[in-house]
Amino acid sequence: MATSSIFKAFNTAVITGGASGIGRALTKKCAAAGMKVLVVDFNPATLKTLGEDKELAAGNVTTVEADVSKIADWDRVKGVVEDKFGGQINFLALNAGLGKQSSFADADPSAFRTTLETNLFGVINGITSLLPFVKAAAATDSSSSSSSVPKAAVVITGSKQGITNPPGNPAYNASKAAVKALAEHLSYDLARDAPAVAVHLLVPGWVFTGLTGASAENTKKNDGAWWPEQAVDFLLGKIDEGQFWVLCPDNEVTEQMDRKRMLWSAGDAVNGRKPLSRWREEYKSEAAEFMAKEH
Repeated sequence: MATSSIFKAFNTAVITGGASGIGRALTKKCAAAGMKVLVVDFNPATLKTLGEDKELAAGNVTTVEADVSKIADWDRVKGVVEDKFGGQINFLALNAGLGKQSSFADADPSAFRTTLETNLFGVINGITSLLPFVKAAAATDSSSSSSSVPKAAVVITGSKQGITNPPGNPAYNASKAAVKALAEHLSYDLARDAPAVAVHLLVPGWVFTGLTGASAENTKKNDGAWWPEQAVDFLLGKIDEGQFWVLCPDNEVTEQMDRKRMLWSAGDAVNGRKPLSRWREEYKSEAAEFMAKEH
């Protein structure tokens, strides 16, 4: 299985946004497997709580306070990978992101710029900075003779909003749509150039994290949301299946509902409908009928 070839003692992991939410759950999963983990996060408060977590007391977790939008910070991350990991990464999770609200009604484009620099360029910077280390780990891993078993993996966190594009936050949606395109290209390129490296696009459903209202003051999860640990367990199952698309359901939305919503969104261009038709009143009944059908 792919997870047993990657998530094992003495292997290495780098996780951005790894001090909270899904990233923190991933950090714990990697540490529990005996991996050496480097957590990259810009929030000193969450990094501090990570260091105080008794589940991570074994000493296998190193932290770096860094802003993924800044190349200079990635140079520091590379230095740690070289010094502590011998220049090899078995598992790279480019998970850092923010959901800063944006609107075209606001003449100040700073919210767009901040979101794109973190969500999009944070991924671009991570790939260009660390992919050579991932390829190096895959090339030197002789634990399995099977060419079909990945020796290393890259997980990129996207969003359903980058696929179905609901109204309300165009900068976030655009950033995640671009991340989806990048992940697809990376998967295609590595299948040719480094087939021992698997690529997975994690597309969470409703997960109780800082982006959806979780905080030290708000620890009560809505019944419809998943815990971050559930999303991580779902991810690991899809990694075992060799699945690029990791379309996480939640307690309100099934995988089948997600697929239908994505099919409908793609149909706007194919069928000449107005954009974002699923949310327009004139398509309301047609969209409901489509969702009710078997596909």
